[in-house]
Amino acid sequence: MKIGIIGTGMLGEAVGLHLLDVGYEITVFNRTKEKTENLKKNGAIVVESPKHVAENSDLVIIVVKDADAVNNIVFGNSGLMGGMHDGMCIADMSTVNPNSTKEISEKVTETGIDYLEIPVMGGPNVAIKGKLVLMASGEKIIFEKFKKVFDSIAEQSFYLGNTGTAHSIKLAMNLQISMLALSLSEGITLTEKAGFDPEIFLKVLNSTYFKTGMSEGKAYKMIKENYEPTFTLSNLKKDLDTINDAADSCNIELPMAKLARKVYSDAKNAGLGEMDYTGIIEYIKKLSEK
Repeated sequence: MKIGIIGTGMLGEAVGLHLLDVGYEITVFNRTKEKTENLKKNGAIVVESPKHVAENSDLVIIVVKDADAVNNIVFGNSGLMGGMHDGMCIADMSTVNPNSTKEISEKVTETGIDYLEIPVMGGPNVAIKGKLVLMASGEKIIFEKFKKVFDSIAEQSFYLGNTGTAHSIKLAMNLQISMLALSLSEGITLTEKAGFDPEIFLKVLNSTYFKTGMSEGKAYKMIKENYEPTFTLSNLKKDLDTINDAADSCNIELPMAKLARKVYSDAKNAGLGEMDYTGIIEYIKKLSEK
């Protein structure tokens, strides 16, 4: 089975490197060609357009910024539809509004091409080992057809049903991430400003029911001001925009999501966007200095 990847940022590159490592033939495209160099060195075929990826692939995985980018990759000039062929499937690993996914999926499947949404949890440090958690929606028979590939990418794969479901769950998961990072940032800042070692706070927290993977892992990097990005603050702010857009389209109120979007937006505007999302603690600290 030949696999294509469009979007070779941190996550797309890591997924591609892992698939190469386990023996798949990979064809890749990225608008910024320099971001394909590492994959090329490891055996990937680099092409000039999404159309060429489609022509060389049975399964095309898209890992890009938003629904507009997905739409352009699929339907734009030299897009995937120009290289479509029988048996091809497009699988969107991006984080997008589920309503947009439904629209794109409907247009694709009307042409006879299969479409899945496969957002994941876990950063490039996890993806490189094939240890992601993958959520899939679309036709179950198509999910089963490519499940061997998905099992290579992820240590757990969840089939969730109709189109739109997986992206809805992905948005709900990223909302948790944003809130946990804010909560830890404020807890660490409160402890420090009170004159105590924040590791005491984490030690107590992690001995309780309220511990999380973030409090046991990244929180210690936050204390040491280590914000090497696995997922940037700017990207999480983008996802909070999408979460709030999805809430509006569903006519529901998510007051904390609105507040989180403002905090992350202000942090991005303060120049922290390219840090890891846990760099939000630096913005919280700056507020205390005013």
